[in-house]
Amino acid sequence: MSEGIKPIRHVILVVFDTLRRDAVGCYGTPPEWAPTRAAEAASLPPEGARFAARDGPSPLSGAIATPHLDAFAAESVRFDRAYPEALPTLCARRTIYTGRRTFPFHNGDFRHIKGDFVGIAPGWGPIPESQSTLAEMYEADGFRTGLISDLYHEFKPSKNFWRGFHQWTFIRGQEADAARSGPYPSQEEIDYWVPRELQELRGKATGLEQPGYGAHWFSSRILLNMRDRVREEQWFNAQVMQESARWIEQNLDAKRLFLTVESFDPHEPWFVPEHYRLRYDAGAGREQVISPYAEMPWLPADLVTRTRANYAGLVEMCDRWFGHLVETLRVTGVLDDALVIVTSDHGHSLWERRGYIGKRGYPSDPESYEVPLFVRHPRGLGAGTSCNAFVQHHDIAATMLDATGVEPPEPIDGRSFLDTAFAGGPPIRDHVTIGWGGAMTVIDDRWWLNVKVNGRGPFLYDAPRPAPDAANVAERHPDVVKRLFDLGKADAAGGFPDYLLQQAENAEDAPGCSPFAAIR
Repeated sequence: MSEGIKPIRHVILVVFDTLRRDAVGCYGTPPEWAPTRAAEAASLPPEGARFAARDGPSPLSGAIATPHLDAFAAESVRFDRAYPEALPTLCARRTIYTGRRTFPFHNGDFRHIKGDFVGIAPGWGPIPESQSTLAEMYEADGFRTGLISDLYHEFKPSKNFWRGFHQWTFIRGQEADAARSGPYPSQEEIDYWVPRELQELRGKATGLEQPGYGAHWFSSRILLNMRDRVREEQWFNAQVMQESARWIEQNLDAKRLFLTVESFDPHEPWFVPEHYRLRYDAGAGREQVISPYAEMPWLPADLVTRTRANYAGLVEMCDRWFGHLVETLRVTGVLDDALVIVTSDHGHSLWERRGYIGKRGYPSDPESYEVPLFVRHPRGLGAGTSCNAFVQHHDIAATMLDATGVEPPEPIDGRSFLDTAFAGGPPIRDHVTIGWGGAMTVIDDRWWLNVKVNGRGPFLYDAPRPAPDAANVAERHPDVVKRLFDLGKADAAGGFPDYLLQQAENAEDAPGCSPFAAIR
């Protein structure tokens, strides 16, 4: 630990699910589809204009409104090149919670486990018992530990993500959580929220529909959980932030605190109170709240607009309730003694490339792989600055332990970026490798390589953030493909397991659309 960056008393970790980096206003690079005042103001009906005129930053300026995250960023170091280490959702949590690499999924074949999606992706399973979690490390060092989460995948049968927490609070009802068993919504209700053609398409694309329930199972399940939520504070992100604030208030007697806050929002389904959606789409068109995980260049413009508007509205709602948590930290005095880290597990494609709505490991894209990351030091070090160093999810754990003076019981893979962020230290990485299923993505200062782990089907782009129409130049630069592939393979210590190589062999090379459920 650098001189002058003394051990910090408390740690607060906030993880949003599916929060795109470009969805946070302070990054200054809003999605190209974000509405502009010039294009929208004249067409707003009185109701939409009323919401657009509210105090604070307006989304009609060309960005999603995130005033609380922006204000938090002004007190933090903002990281401009933060990436996951392994995807999707639970794989990322394994990495974040342990500081250990999850890719290349040596202990990640969970097709034998019951009570969850079977074989949704390598690594989708519990944290290995041989790996210590951050909560266990902090518990052993005298911290009081808490987990507030609505990420229902963490609490499914066979999972163990609450290990080491003195209190873990599971807020029920997200997505397809088995929080309610009836009465099931009518087909008419389902069709109102999800166009019939997308209900069927999602079931085929993901392979995750339940046997015997038909293509509408997911759509009916999510509506069953959301039905009759009529007040904003009943939405899940609001509950998560309120319960997290309550945990802080109830545990002020502790000498040291470690709190992990998990908000599944703004992950789909994109149900959001109407007043948020109206700020991004004031039209009276059809609703659309799911991610089909498919390429749909034919999708009508009104459904594309509504999908994006519901996502943007949910992001703004998350921002509002995040502000509630930050203010609680401030008025209780915890903020004065806490390292606060805010990030996301991944983003989401919203029809920017090939008409795709979803996320996937092959082909990969920046909208899904770039994540926001803010680190606020209690003494204001680096406040309002940005850091262009490569960092990944497993580096977050290493940094937290470094900042609090806690030694892990066994070596971890992450590297602390504390000196890089707050003491002018050198970058900790010259590239990143992100694994998802039988493919990996390797990014350095110039290139973006997405390739199967058997070396076949490379997508190579001459830019670390390829444009939607960027050309695949793999055939022109085989030397670059080999160099980056070798870097990724070296990061996969121990090489690739046989089942992962077999998955890569079974998948098409350079497909138009890879399956979401990867190892069935």
